[in-house]
Amino acid sequence: MKARTEQRTGLLSGFTAYGLWGLVPLFWPLLQPAGAVEILAHRMVWSLAVVGVALLALRRWAWIRELLRQPRKLALTTVAASVITVNWGLYIWSVNNGHVVEASLGYFINPLVSIAFGVLVLGERLRRAQWAAVGISALAVLVLAVGYGRPPWISLTLAFSFATYGLIKKKLDMGGLESLTAETAVLFLPALGYLLWLAAQGRSTFAADGIGHAALLAATGLVTAVPLVLFGAAAIRVPLSTLGLLQYMAPVFQFGLGVLYFHEAMPPERWAGFSLVWAALALLTWDALRTARRSRVRLETAPVAAPEATPSVTREPA
Repeated sequence: MKARTEQRTGLLSGFTAYGLWGLVPLFWPLLQPAGAVEILAHRMVWSLAVVGVALLALRRWAWIRELLRQPRKLALTTVAASVITVNWGLYIWSVNNGHVVEASLGYFINPLVSIAFGVLVLGERLRRAQWAAVGISALAVLVLAVGYGRPPWISLTLAFSFATYGLIKKKLDMGGLESLTAETAVLFLPALGYLLWLAAQGRSTFAADGIGHAALLAATGLVTAVPLVLFGAAAIRVPLSTLGLLQYMAPVFQFGLGVLYFHEAMPPERWAGFSLVWAALALLTWDALRTARRSRVRLETAPVAAPEATPSVTREPA
């Protein structure tokens, strides 16, 4: 009964996290006339404030001293912060400049780019279905390049930057709250310096556009931290295969908003390109579920190993 409740809580947390990420394109336009860089700077500053309060409430500070003692890990954290800055900034700019659909494509492509990174960087071996999915996605990018009259650079930059971020996070092996704290701490001073410079130039919208606008800019910290905390709650309660399926919720919502709410154009060649991407993801999902099912059956049918006899001579450990 307790396990079922835990799983239900995890599913609800996962749905809410990915649902919030999928609906976030509705939030960024509310922050105009602030530009993408100003919004990004506020997101960095207020995110650190939110996670700082969370860590204070949980009394989880010991990891900071450990991180500061590891220069390599600190350097990787700085690289991760730089990469996610590119991802966040471009995404905000894309939404506020009429490219929601193209941005959503980046997060559809992201799992396929992560697979390619696994082969090129980590030396992983792909199954046939995974190779086919990567090939179909490459064809989709070509079709979309023809449709847009240029490579879909927004989608590709978002996909590759987030895949790079994921790769670095894999090497860092830190919790979600801790890693967000470390990354926003690295970004805090540059972001705060930029906001103070804007204010000195008389170009800041934080105080110039009323209390409501200032409150919305401050809320960027919650918009960043809340889905991440919910995702962390889901990650420890539901299987990885379930999380893998839930991750498609966000770009599906974003795509729907781009077409139905923001009324962005979708000529036939873009539908063709997106259809190829969706076909690649469907193949990838089918292969992942099939592999998980086979592994489960193999474990269930594996014979129980007999206990080894105690050796008559005790050996020294090698």
